[in-house]
Amino acid sequence: MTPELFLEYAVDAAFVMVMLSIGLGFYRIAKGPSLADRVVALDMMTVAIVAFCGLYAIQSGVAAFLDVAIVVALVGFLATVALARFAERTMLREERDETEDAP
Repeated sequence: MTPELFLEYAVDAAFVMVMLSIGLGFYRIAKGPSLADRVVALDMMTVAIVAFCGLYAIQSGVAAFLDVAIVVALVGFLATVALARFAERTMLREERDETEDAP
């Protein structure tokens, strides 16, 4: 088996695994049950999409897809931080409301 053929098989197998992980992440976003689960699934899907861009750059030989992967990673990081802050504020607001309602 030549190295080029091995690389082609490895990239094809990696594409299948990445697509499977994106599908499982989408299922977790849809199913939940909590906001934290959804945030982690979104972060995992972002990493999988970055991996997809990297694999496509290897397969096609176009290095511009690596730039796309970097942008997706940065946007995914910012989205994760924003959702984590939202979840923290929501939790603090709920705790404050519970203590105010207590007799």
